Amino acid sequence: MTLLDSMKEEYVMMDKTTVNDELGGFRVVWVEGAHFDAVIRKDWTIEHGTLAQQDIVDEPFTVVVDKSVTLEFHDVFKRISDGAVFRMTSNIQDGVAPDRSTVKIAKATAERWSIQ
Repeated sequence: MTLLDSMKEEYVMMDKTTVNDELGGFRVVWVEGAHFDAVIRKDWTIEHGTLAQQDIVDEPFTVVVDKSVTLEFHDVFKRISDGAVFRMTSNIQDGVAPDRSTVKIAKATAERWSIQ
C-alpha cells in the first residue's frame, strides 16, 4: 500500500434530479450515485488564497483520484465519513498524469459546497 492509498477516503457522486411535488410543480432532489475513492486536502497555494479572498472560490481544495475516475467542472460529491459536500471547480482531465508515469492519478480543484 502506498502513502497515497492510505490517505484515500470513500466519496459518492451526488446527482441532481427533479421530482413532481404535491402542488403540481417540481422540486430539485439530490440522489447518491457512483462511489469512488479520493484524497482531498485544503489548498493553501497563493493562487487559491487569492481566489478565496476575492470570493471566487469559497474554500479551495485539491482532489486526487485514480485516472479512471472522471470528474467534471461543477460535479458534486459527498464524503461518506462526515457528509461534507464538494463541487468541482476544474476538470479532472486537465490534471491527468502522463501515461508513462508510474503513478496513475489525476488532480483537480474543488470547493466545499452546500446542497440546498
